[in-house]
Amino acid sequence: MLHTNGLLLPQEGSVNVGDIPVGKKTLPLIRQTVGLVFQNPDDQLFMPTVEEDVAFGPINMKLPPQEVERRVTQALEAVGASALRGRPGYQLSGGQKRSVAIATVLSMEPNILVMDEPTSNLDPRARRQIINLIASFKHTCLIATHDLEMVWELCERTIVMNDGQVAADGRTKDIFHDKALLEACGLEQPYLYL
Repeated sequence: MLHTNGLLLPQEGSVNVGDIPVGKKTLPLIRQTVGLVFQNPDDQLFMPTVEEDVAFGPINMKLPPQEVERRVTQALEAVGASALRGRPGYQLSGGQKRSVAIATVLSMEPNILVMDEPTSNLDPRARRQIINLIASFKHTCLIATHDLEMVWELCERTIVMNDGQVAADGRTKDIFHDKALLEACGLEQPYLYL
């Protein structure tokens, strides 16, 4: 996942986002195209306030102040966190932090969202809010997760990894129907599927 926006560069072979190879020369374009949401929101939230966290990317893109303001407002509205604008990140709940971390990426207006375990360590209400938020996105989404009920609900295509190798790639319905495959990869069929 870290290869998708150039946080890691390939040591051999290549990684392409669409027709663009991920490399040092293409990093600005890749990072405008692919937004990465880390598993731990504390890895993304480091500024004194939510507003400053969400504005960090657009400011570093050297956008004019009015465009930064538009993007911050729009991103916070998209995740339902407008009321958190002036609060420090350390005062937020886990679900609020996750939403704000997503807003920091949305403010960059990427075409592709890459999310690592977006529902992990959340209470049921916060988990549902994040699932509903992801369902509302028009972006291409790449999600790494063990939350198979979320996958069943949101994803048309599923790739199952096992020991760093692709064990299966296909329609979610077909993958989840294969109980033996899931068990061989240390997974269980989602309760909703049974």
